Amino acid sequence: MSDPALSAAREPDPFGSPTPALEARGLVREFAGFPAVDGIDFQLGVGRLLTVVGPNGAGKTTLLRILAGGLRPTKGHVLLDGKAVDVGDREWRRRIGVVSHQGFLYGQLTAAENLEFYGRLFGLSDLAERVPERLAAVGLEDRSRSVVRTLSRGMRQRLALARALLHDPEVVLLDEPYTGLDAHAAAVLNGVLASLKDGCRTVVLVTHNLGQGLELADRVAIQVGGRFRWIDDRDRVDGATFEAFYRNVVEERA
Repeated sequence: MSDPALSAAREPDPFGSPTPALEARGLVREFAGFPAVDGIDFQLGVGRLLTVVGPNGAGKTTLLRILAGGLRPTKGHVLLDGKAVDVGDREWRRRIGVVSHQGFLYGQLTAAENLEFYGRLFGLSDLAERVPERLAAVGLEDRSRSVVRTLSRGMRQRLALARALLHDPEVVLLDEPYTGLDAHAAAVLNGVLASLKDGCRTVVLVTHNLGQGLELADRVAIQVGGRFRWIDDRDRVDGATFEAFYRNVVEERA
C-alpha cells in the first residue's frame, strides 16, 4: 500500500456489501458532549466478517456496545436485514451473540452449567444435545464438568464463544478475543473463530492483532477518533505492508 492509496481511502466506503445483513447508518455516541463514536457507516453481508482495528481510545468497544444493544446511539441507526432496530430491544439481543472482555461467565459454575443457565434464559428446549455440541465445537468436551474459575484464560475465551453461539445468533460481535492469550491458545481460538465463517453468520471482530484480524476478515476497517478512517475488502489489502499502512492512517489522524 502506498501513500496515494492512503490518501484515496481516508473516508469510509459504506457500500461494501451488495446484500447487507448488518448495517450502521451515521452512528454517533457522545459522552458529556464528546463523540466516542462519530458518524460510523458500514454495510456487511450475510456470512461476511468485518475486522475493526485501531488504537486505544478509538471508540471500537463503544461501537460494539451499540451494535450489541448495551448502549443507545446518540444519533444514527443499526439495521438488520434492511430494517432499523431498537438496539435495546430484547428480540434484537436474541439475534446476536457477544464475546466481550467480561466473558459473562459464572466462575463458581461448571462449563456445562454456564451454558445450561444461558440456554434457559433463551428458552432453548434441546440443551441436553446443544450444550455438548457447543462444548465440542470449541474443544472443551472434556472440561464440561470443570468449574470455570479453574480454567485457563484461553479455555474461558473459548467457553465464552460457545456461550455466545449457543442460541445460533445471526450476528456475532467479538471484542478483543485474543487479549492475554499465549501463542497456543491464540491458535486454538483462531481455528474456532474461523469456523464462524460458515456462510450463515455475520461477524464484527475488534482486535489489536493485525495479523490474525486480517487472516479472518472479508472486510477491514481502521477506526481512529471515533470514525472509520479507512475501510476496504480484505482481498484489496496487502498483508505484507498493512502494518505500515495502518500506522500511517493512525498517525495522520492523531
